[in-house]
Amino acid sequence: MAEPEKIIPITPDTGANLMKLPANLEAEAAFLGAVLIDNRVIEELTVPIRAEHFFEPLHTRIYARVLTLIERNATASPVTLRPYFEADEALKELGGTTYLAQLTANGAGLLAPRELAQQIYDLALLRELVSVGRSLVEGALDTSEDTSPLDRIAQAEADLFRVAEGAATGSEAATFREAALTAIRMAEAAMNSGGGLSGKTTGLATIDQKTSGLHNSDLIILAGRPGMGKTSLATNIAFNCAEEHLKWQRDGGEFNYGAPVAFFSLEMSADQLATRILAEQAEISSEALRSGKMSRQDFQKLSFASQRLAELPLYIDDTPALTIAALRTRARRLKRRHDIGLIIVDYLQLLQGSGRGNDNRVNEISEISRGLKTLAKELSVPVIALSQLSRAVEQREDKRPMLSDLRESGSIEQDADMVWFVFRDDYYHLLVKPDTPDENSTPEQSEKYRAWEEKYESIVGRATLIVAKQRHGSTGNVRLHFQSDITKFTSPNFKDYSDYGYE
Repeated sequence: MAEPEKIIPITPDTGANLMKLPANLEAEAAFLGAVLIDNRVIEELTVPIRAEHFFEPLHTRIYARVLTLIERNATASPVTLRPYFEADEALKELGGTTYLAQLTANGAGLLAPRELAQQIYDLALLRELVSVGRSLVEGALDTSEDTSPLDRIAQAEADLFRVAEGAATGSEAATFREAALTAIRMAEAAMNSGGGLSGKTTGLATIDQKTSGLHNSDLIILAGRPGMGKTSLATNIAFNCAEEHLKWQRDGGEFNYGAPVAFFSLEMSADQLATRILAEQAEISSEALRSGKMSRQDFQKLSFASQRLAELPLYIDDTPALTIAALRTRARRLKRRHDIGLIIVDYLQLLQGSGRGNDNRVNEISEISRGLKTLAKELSVPVIALSQLSRAVEQREDKRPMLSDLRESGSIEQDADMVWFVFRDDYYHLLVKPDTPDENSTPEQSEKYRAWEEKYESIVGRATLIVAKQRHGSTGNVRLHFQSDITKFTSPNFKDYSDYGYE
C-alpha cells in the first residue's frame, strides 16, 4: 500500500487560536518518558505514531531523534539524546538537557503507553481537521482566484479523505494465527457454498468454479476485442453480485457472497448502462427497448424488471475522462457511504494519469494499472478493469487472444492478479459469411454456404472466457453461453459441456 500523506500538525506559530487547538502536552511528555525508559514501547503500539503527531515542536524533535536512534539499533535515552539537544533553544527555556531526564522521572507513562499514544494520535487528527476546515473557509472567502466552487469542494473532499486514510492505516502486521484464522474462514465459506466459492460471486457458476469467486484486493483485467461482449459480461457480473447482496439482506445467512457494486462507466452513460441491464433482466432486446417496438407483454416484463431492480445496490458513475486520482477519491466516497464490495471500470484505456512525468502513453497506463491495484488493496475489494486488445488479434488465423495482445501489456499483466479474455468464435464466423445461395448460385457456392451454416449452428451462442493468468489458481478455459439479442452471458448446463470442444 502506498505511504499515506503525512499529517502536519498546527503548531504554536499558527496564531491566535493556539489555546483552542486540541492538544495534551502532559500526555505527550508522559509518552516520551515511557519510550525513553523502555524503547520496546514503540513496538507494541496499535497506532502509527510519527513525530509530526506531537503538538509541541520540541516533543516533535525529540521523538524524531528517538526513532532515528532506534532505526540504527541504538538505545534512545536521556543520556544518548543529550548531545543532539545541548544547543536546542527551546530546550534551554525548559531548563536545558535536564528536561530530558525529567521526562523519565515519573514512570506513569509505562502504565498505559498505548492509551497515551492513541490520545496523541486522535488529537493530531482533530488538529488536521481544524486545518482542513480553516483552509476550506479561507478558500471559500477568497474570490481573487479563478477557481470554481466545485473544484474547492473536490479539494476539501480530497483533504478529508486524506485525514481518514491516515486514521485507517494503523493496523499492525497480522500474526500467522490471525492470517490462518482468516484463511480458515474463507475455506469454510467455500465449503458452505457447495461449490468452492470463497470470494464474491460473479453469478456465473463456471467462472466461480474456476476462480473461487472474486477476492478482496485482487485486480482482474477483463479484455477482448470490440464486439466480444466485455461490457455485457461486466454488467452481468455487476448485477449478479449486487442481487446476491440484496438476497442476503432479505434472507440472511452466515456468509454474504454478494456486495454493493460501483460501476465506473467512462464509455457509456448511466442511462445507456441502465437500459442494457434492464434489457438483460427483462430478456428484451436493447434495440426493441430503444425503438419502442415492444408488445404489451414485453412492456409488462420490463415494468416487473424495473421494480425488481429498484433496490439494487448498484451505483453507476458515468463521469467521462476521469483521472486515476479522481476515481480513487470517488471510490472511497462510495465505500464510506454505501460500503461497496466490488468496483468495475469500463474501461482502463479511457482513464487518465496524473500527467506528471508521463512522457508517453505506456508510462501513463503503468500509473493507471498500479493505481487500480492500489485501490483494490486500500479498500479491500476486488476491482475488475475492462481493457482493449491490440489489432494483432485480427491479423492471426487463430483469433484467440493472448497476454501479449494486451495494449501496453507489460504493466497491466504485471499488476493484475487475474487476466480474463472474452472470445466468441461465432462473431468472427459471421464476418466471413458467404452470400446466401439463390437460383443462380453454382453448386460450389451452395455447398460453401451449407458448410458455413453448419459450423455456425454448432458455435452460435457459445463463448469462452480464457483465464490467461490467475495468481492464486490455474489457468484455462471457462465455457459460457451468450444471448446476443439481449447481451446476456449465462453458464451452460454441465451436460452440454462435452460438445464445446474447448479443452
